[in-house]
Amino acid sequence: MLGRKTFTTDEIENARTTVAAQVAALRGAAAPDEPALANALLLALDRRFVHRIRNVSGKDTNPVTEVELLAESLLDHDGVLTPNKVIRYQPERSVLGLAPGDAVSLDADAFERLADAFLAELAVRFADTAA
Repeated sequence: MLGRKTFTTDEIENARTTVAAQVAALRGAAAPDEPALANALLLALDRRFVHRIRNVSGKDTNPVTEVELLAESLLDHDGVLTPNKVIRYQPERSVLGLAPGDAVSLDADAFERLADAFLAELAVRFADTAA
């Protein structure tokens, strides 16, 4: 699939509904598994919108680029937040406030905050105004 400049309102709303159900299930899960499950949910959220393009998502610290960095850190850096050369990551501007070198180990509250911010920012930056 080619990179995408827009996502439909239905795609974003479907993700919101799914995230709400996932957070409810996560809160009902056994506590020792919470970080592993929350991190997996973050990867699933990123995957839904993985074809977003850079000139729309930006290079600044925003929830869309934060999710990208966290997902990349989980997949490629053993769960340690590792900035890349493209995104100008500033912890103080991020949703979770993680610093480079911090472990990415989310709980239900952190995942919910980040997912809500990600979907809100996605709706602003990638809104399909033709629909």
